[in-house]
Amino acid sequence: MAVFNRDTADEVSRGARAVVVRAETHGMERRDSDARLEEARGLALAIGIDVRAAQTFRVRDRKPATLFGSGQVDQIATLARAEEAELVIVDNALSPVQQSNLEKATEAKVIDRTGLILEIFGERAATNEGRLQVELAHLDYQAGRLVRSWTHLERQRGGFGFLGGPGETQIEADRRMIRDRMTKIRRELDQVTRTRSLHRARRQRAPWPVIALVGYTNAGKSTLFNRMTGADVMAEDLLFATLDPTMRQIALPGLDKAILSDTVGFVSDLPTQLIAAFRATLEEVLSADLIIHVRDIAHPDSEAQRDDVLDVLSELGVAGEGAVEGEGGEDAPPIIEAWNKLDLLDGDSAAQLREIAGRRNDVVILSALTGVGVDDLQRRISGQMTAGAEIHQLRVPVADGAAIAWLHEHGEVIGSETADSDVVVTVRLSESALARFMKRSTA
Repeated sequence: MAVFNRDTADEVSRGARAVVVRAETHGMERRDSDARLEEARGLALAIGIDVRAAQTFRVRDRKPATLFGSGQVDQIATLARAEEAELVIVDNALSPVQQSNLEKATEAKVIDRTGLILEIFGERAATNEGRLQVELAHLDYQAGRLVRSWTHLERQRGGFGFLGGPGETQIEADRRMIRDRMTKIRRELDQVTRTRSLHRARRQRAPWPVIALVGYTNAGKSTLFNRMTGADVMAEDLLFATLDPTMRQIALPGLDKAILSDTVGFVSDLPTQLIAAFRATLEEVLSADLIIHVRDIAHPDSEAQRDDVLDVLSELGVAGEGAVEGEGGEDAPPIIEAWNKLDLLDGDSAAQLREIAGRRNDVVILSALTGVGVDDLQRRISGQMTAGAEIHQLRVPVADGAAIAWLHEHGEVIGSETADSDVVVTVRLSESALARFMKRSTA
C-alpha cells in the first residue's frame, strides 16, 4: 500500500525505514518534549512505518527555508544516512519550500505532521463519507504543494481552439483538476450532511437522549464504548484506531434507552484541513445531550491532551469557558470527564486521583479495560440526564398513545385525567427530557 507522497512515481510503502525529527521552540511548547516525540513515533507506527530513530532539535528561530538551522539539517541528513532511512518524518508543519529543501538535503522523502495524519485518516476511513472527507482534506493540502521542484509541471499545455490564448501550464491544469475534484466532493458531502441532519432530527424526535464520547486519540474511548454497549468496535493500542462514528443503543439506570456515540480521536495540532473536512461528523457531538470526555489519566501529558481536546471542541462551538467545570458554551451540552486507565496507576497515584475526583461532580475515575468505575459513570450519566426534574402538566391527544408512552418511559408520571379529547398528564421531567418532548410534539 502506498503510504504517502502521491505526487511521485516512486512512492514509499508500509515498512519503510524512517527517522522522526521535531523542531522545538523554547517557551512555545505546553507538553513534555519526550512525550510529544513518542506520540510522533506512534503516529508513524500506526501506518506500519519502521521508525529507526527519533530526535528533538531545539530551534531558536524557525528558518523559512528549512525550519531547522543549517547545522541541524546536516545532523538530520547524517542521522538518515546512518539509519538507512528512506523517509524523514518532521513532527511539525512544513511549508512546500521547506519540505522540498529538506528532501534535497537529506536525499530522502520528507513528510510533515499534517501529511502523516492525513495518511492515517486515509487508511482508517471505512465509510464512503469518511473516504470523501479524507480525500477533500488531502486535496486541500496538496493544492498548496504544487510549487515543489517538479519541472514537468511547468511545461506548457496547448490551448484548446475555442479557448484561444497561449494555453496553460501543467501546474495550472493540475490545480484546476484539484479544484474541480474538491468541488465535486463538497457537493457529495453536502448531500451526506443533509442526510445526516435528517437522521439527527429523527433521533431528536425519538424518545431517548444522545451521549457522545470524545477524547484524545488512544484515550480508550472505543474500549469504553465496547464496555458500555457490548459492541466489538476496533479498540487497539493505536493512534486513531477509530475514525468513522459508531452509534449504539444502551440502557442506563433510570433511563430505559439512550444512544451512545463513539467519535474520532483528537490530537494536538490537528490539521485545519481535517477539522474542516470532519466538521459534519463531529457535528454529532454538537447535537448530543451529554458529552463524555474520556481522558488517559495515566499519560504524562494528560492535562495538555485535555486542553487540545477542548481547543477542538471550542472550534466546533461546543466547549466554552465553562467547559472546565463540566459546562459547555452557550446552548452546548454539559461535559463529564471520564478519567480512564486507572489500571495503569500505582496505588498511591490512584488514591490521590480518587480523592481529587471525589471533590468534583463532573469527574468519574475508571478503567474501561477492567470495568472498574464504569457503573459509577453510568450512574453519573443518569443523574446528569435527569437533573433538574420538575413536575409539569402536559396536554396530550387521547389518540397519541406513543406520546403518553414516551412520558412514562422518560419521566415519572404522577397522574393523568381526561379533558375533552386530550389527556392531561402530570409528570416529573428533566429540562432536557421536556425539551425533547416539546420538539417531538411540534415536529
